[in-house]
Amino acid sequence: MDRLDTLDDAVAAAAFRRLVRHLRHRTDAQNVDLMGLAGFCRNCLSDWVGEAGGLDKDTAREAIYGMPYAQWKAQHQGEATPEQLARMADSVKKNA
Repeated sequence: MDRLDTLDDAVAAAAFRRLVRHLRHRTDAQNVDLMGLAGFCRNCLSDWVGEAGGLDKDTAREAIYGMPYAQWKAQHQGEATPEQLARMADSVKKNA
């Protein structure tokens, strides 16, 4: 059994909320960079939340971003460089 599955749900939820708040604070950490390093980003988290909770995409994204996604994107997301996109593509291949 995976020890992660033995965590109390309240503990897991608190850790998850802390992660989300950390990502909200670190707007300098671009999604493309998160994807390039770890193979997941804020959009992935929102997809997982939506799937787990039966939420539509916009509602799930607002839960993760703390604001409508379009607003966050306009305020914080820059244009991805070819290098960032290449790292992301290589990283995503490892997710399968």
